[in-house]
Amino acid sequence: MSHDLSIKRVLTREALRAEIANWRQQGFKIGFVPTMGALHKGHLSLVNAVRAKADKVVASIFVNPTQFAPGEDFDTYPRNEDDDCAKLQDVQCDLVYLPSVEEMYPAGSVTNVRVEKLSDLLDGGPRPHFFYGVATVVARLFLHVQPDYAAFGEKDYQQLQIIRRMVRDLGFPVEIIGGKTIRDPDGLAQSSRNAYLEPQQRPVAGAMSAALHRACRRLEAGASLKSVLTEAEQLLEKAGFDKIDYVTAVDPATLEALAGEYAEPAAEGRLLGAGWVGKTRLIDNMGYCRPTD
Repeated sequence: MSHDLSIKRVLTREALRAEIANWRQQGFKIGFVPTMGALHKGHLSLVNAVRAKADKVVASIFVNPTQFAPGEDFDTYPRNEDDDCAKLQDVQCDLVYLPSVEEMYPAGSVTNVRVEKLSDLLDGGPRPHFFYGVATVVARLFLHVQPDYAAFGEKDYQQLQIIRRMVRDLGFPVEIIGGKTIRDPDGLAQSSRNAYLEPQQRPVAGAMSAALHRACRRLEAGASLKSVLTEAEQLLEKAGFDKIDYVTAVDPATLEALAGEYAEPAAEGRLLGAGWVGKTRLIDNMGYCRPTD
């Protein structure tokens, strides 16, 4: 990894817009990857995905306080700016935007974005503040960067669908790219919060992807939703998960739980799981499609 950090960093909207204006004058298309830092291969794959379409790529690093509730891990969230910038430079990211809280939320700021319904399901139930904060900060970042393309990982599937709905409803001129989930060899979806896992917890954490993978194959084979979801939860409990928030099959667009007894043939579905290993909350999801008989 290169440590000659020549990648350009900007801290303010004013400096960012000067760079963007220069690119626009040259006719460049601009791609954007918003992050909270602690970058891993999943983030870097999003830079590659957006770079395939855009001439210039901006990544932002901003640990967004509005998506953390009191008592959550805002203060302890992993931060290593130089390391992150070195990783971005290695995948030919052109510019890193590093706004302060004051830059993102000017004093007295009271305007927020809320995507109704989608934000209240799944992770939004116990954490009603979360997607409120996500939609608000992404909307502000889109206005700062004004990209043509923006990439978000499928690992945070609910977040991806909320951003897509917000872009559609508000008319942001941004094409949203969904990036495939990047996994470790044991199947664990890469996440910044995986850094919290103790070595002995890693084998437990890897059970999430195995349980969801088995559940997808069983749904495609015609097993009932109830039996599949029950077995998946049992597998997680047996593996050593301390708490399971949910394992559910949903409509990919609306995120509403499927009501039928079986997966509908030829209709794409999404399995989502969330649970705790020690103090680390893990989420994962996989798509499935039952073949027509």
